[in-house]
Amino acid sequence: MTTIRLHPSGRTVECQSGDTVLGALERAGYALPNNCRAGACGECKVKVLSGNFDQGMVLDMALDPEERKQGFGLMCMAKPLSDELVIEWGTDDAKPKLFPPRENQLYVVTDRIMRTSRIVELHLRPLGQVMRFWPGQYVMLGDKDAGVPARCYSIANAPRHDGEITLQITRVDGGPTSQWVHDSVQIGRQVKIAGPYGTFIGDPSVETPVLCLAAGSGLAPIFALAEAALRRGYKQPVTLMFSARTRADLYDSGLMAWWQAKHRKFRYLPTLTRETEARSGEMLGRIPALLPGLFQDLSGHSIFVAGSPEFTADCVAAVKALGAKAEMIHSEGFFGQAQPQTPPAKQLMSVRS
Repeated sequence: MTTIRLHPSGRTVECQSGDTVLGALERAGYALPNNCRAGACGECKVKVLSGNFDQGMVLDMALDPEERKQGFGLMCMAKPLSDELVIEWGTDDAKPKLFPPRENQLYVVTDRIMRTSRIVELHLRPLGQVMRFWPGQYVMLGDKDAGVPARCYSIANAPRHDGEITLQITRVDGGPTSQWVHDSVQIGRQVKIAGPYGTFIGDPSVETPVLCLAAGSGLAPIFALAEAALRRGYKQPVTLMFSARTRADLYDSGLMAWWQAKHRKFRYLPTLTRETEARSGEMLGRIPALLPGLFQDLSGHSIFVAGSPEFTADCVAAVKALGAKAEMIHSEGFFGQAQPQTPPAKQLMSVRS
């Protein structure tokens, strides 16, 4: 058995013989960004400060020779060989480090889907370096040359090998950026984004039941978090409640049905606030009022809430009334004029990692 020591916090994780570093971290409740889990994408790249490990077969495009010389490794394939392996992970208090945001990243709109009458989904692929991000984070999108101010939009998918990101953007009356997206941004257009930003990431490897609450395009970051957790084979129950005004405002219902069929412990509960009759699988009413009838005790749950500031505040109050612990509640209230918040340097990963 090997001890994996996380620097700079000093926390330790036990790694069984033959296990990968990524597997050991996840079992101990520490998340590390990853995607392919086969040494091909580079998402799980970190620096090994001391100790020996077997890197296994990985692609040079994911870990080049210079990075190997500097001590970097891909943790999805790395197996410790020494009694102790020290890796760079997290901050002094063992919270995950974030990736440094970059400006003027050039993307191409590869698809454009009207999810509802007021929400458009853009699929964007990078022309340059793939942006690394945590599920739940957001980017800034706008067009300075055209006089369109940059606004914050959550990424609606977990990280992918090809770097594609999905944005779900609600048309806001009087909002120049959302109107520009809806009226002018078409398939094939090149756009510039900045990011990633935000700390609404939680830790999808923590072994607790998860409750996700979303309204409107607040589904985007919740969707990314849930997708990442399910893709990792999350073992605890995950419940996603999505609040919409009418049935026409529900979207991605087909994918939610597939998730429920594929993942036995995933449950999707759509709620409608302006319908008078519920169909199979639907609920009527606001989420804060429905929660007491669904959960008796939320003290052991990790909670993720995203939507308007009013929706977020009401849901946070409701889950606290059911025993949810403040440190396990993660919320993201969407403000129309929100500006990105860059964390201090000590919370950012080095550029190479």
